[in-house]
Order: sequence, then structure tokens, then C-alpha cells
Amino acid sequence: MNKVVSNAIEAIHDIEDGATLMAGGFGLCGIPENLIAALRDKGVKDLTVISNNAGVDDFGLGLLLQTRQIKKMISTYVGENEIFEQQFLNGELEVELIPQGTFAERIRAGGAGIAGFYTPTGVGTLVEEGKEKRTFDGREYILERPLKADFALVKAWKGDAMGNLVYRKTARNFNPMMATAAKITIAEVEQLVPVGSLDGDHIHTPGIFVKRIFQGVNHEKRIEKRTYRQKSR
Repeated sequence: MNKVVSNAIEAIHDIEDGATLMAGGFGLCGIPENLIAALRDKGVKDLTVISNNAGVDDFGLGLLLQTRQIKKMISTYVGENEIFEQQFLNGELEVELIPQGTFAERIRAGGAGIAGFYTPTGVGTLVEEGKEKRTFDGREYILERPLKADFALVKAWKGDAMGNLVYRKTARNFNPMMATAAKITIAEVEQLVPVGSLDGDHIHTPGIFVKRIFQGVNHEKRIEKRTYRQKSR
């Protein structure tokens, strides 16, 4: 089955106001740049976005915050995004902050069809408010429910027309699990390769999870924050 579409605009044609989206990547690494820009240009609003963080002010999900298209962020980290911080503190953006390991496991659970799991992370903190708590082997745990979405927007290094995906290095954070946890997964790839050219043992996301795929353009691959080592004298 050929799942290739021509561009990001075509790929997101059925994303409407009020949709819940997962957006892959870690910081600015492995984010679906073209898909995010297409959402901005389409102007869909009242979005709930599940993503580790929200990019920076002028790139990644920061573009959708600029235009106030995001109603709610479900994230682990405010990061370097001042717009995210300002909208949150001003009460203009609903935010659910989740411990990062719990965030990853809730997405994995959503993709695996798991109704919930118990974790000790967050016990005794604001994280436990409103959640069921149980004791196992003398230790307290809280019940966490899975995260799911209408659409998952993922970015891969290589992909083929059947939707098989290979990620590279840090881009494997969140993208593979998000690809399993949405009704419709849309993949943006750096290289669209012929079917059969990917080593089956190296495929991270099987094509069965992917509905649409396209080759992105003009990927910037920005570095969010640089740390320099001082020269020794």
C-alpha cells in the first residue's frame, strides 16, 4: 500500500479545530518541522498538544503558541520557550506537566492498549492529586492513565512508501511510541526510500502504524542550547 502524500499541507488536510495531537521529538531534535508549519498556515485552533516540550519562541511548536492555536499543552518541560512560560503564568494556556518517565510510559501504554499502570513517581507531590493511590510491598504508588491522540505527527530519518520508519539517535525519543498511540499517524521523513531498501531488522516503526508519509523539505535542525567548553590555557 502506497501511503505517500505530496507535502505537509496534504498530510494534515483532515486535522480540524479542537483536535488532540502528539508531536514527536526531544527539544528541537526530531521534531516534525514541516507539519508544524503547515498547521500554523492552516490556522486550526483550540488544539491539545502532547509533546515533551514546546520548542522555542520562533521554531517548532513555538510557532503555534505565537498564533495562539494551542489551547492545552501536555508536557514535561517548559524549556527555553518564553511564550509558553508567559501564556502559562497568565492563565492563557492550560498546561499539564508530567514527570518525563511517566509521560513516556503513558504514551507507550496508550499505544499498547494498557488501561493504566502504577508508579511511585510523584507520590507525596502535586502529581498525585486526584489520582488513585495504592500500596504494594510497603511502598505507595499512584495510578496513571494512558495518553492517546487523534493524530501523531512524527519525524523520521528514513521511511518508505509503506510507512516503515527508521529514526536516528536522539530523534528516537518519543517519536516511536507516539506513532503507536494515535488514530492517525503522519510521518515526515528526511529521506523517502524505495520499498525493500530498509533493513527489516533496523526498522523502528513498522508501516502498519503509519497512515501517511511524505519527504520533508528545508529541515533546519536547530540546536536549542549550546554549551561550550572553555579553552585550557
